[in-house]
Amino acid sequence: MATEKVFPMTMAGKQKLEHELEQLKTVKRKEVVERIKIARSFGDLSENSEYDSAKEEQAFVEGRITTLENMIRNAKIIEEDDLKSDSVTLGVSVTFVELPNGDEETYTIVGSAEADPLEGKISNDSPIAKSLMGKKVGDSVTVQTPGGEMNVRITSIK
Repeated sequence: MATEKVFPMTMAGKQKLEHELEQLKTVKRKEVVERIKIARSFGDLSENSEYDSAKEEQAFVEGRITTLENMIRNAKIIEEDDLKSDSVTLGVSVTFVELPNGDEETYTIVGSAEADPLEGKISNDSPIAKSLMGKKVGDSVTVQTPGGEMNVRITSIK
């Protein structure tokens, strides 16, 4: 039997997923059911785009609920005590400068379930995180990205 994928995440990340799940189950589900009811009242379902749209949204919501339940059930919480601040690991914030131009960037390495690049949280499965894992302050690293190679030097790990 195949083993379930483990989703490493912080406690805050798990709570965020639990909140989203609760919203989908208690609010969004009811809204979609109501939309389906209203669309049915329009008559012929074979040519009813409102009905089709509501059914598609229902399928999306139910799929997301299943996904979230699986992620929460298989969550592995990253404890602060487990973090080593001398090397890049899951749960730490790492700052590096791009070489040679010196642009500085800071990211927190998180599990894929809570990755949000706009908030500076990148997945441990991303090319940048994979290249930085296990490295220490002062290390120079070549990162393979879809846009080509990027050379960086790690300046701090928190």
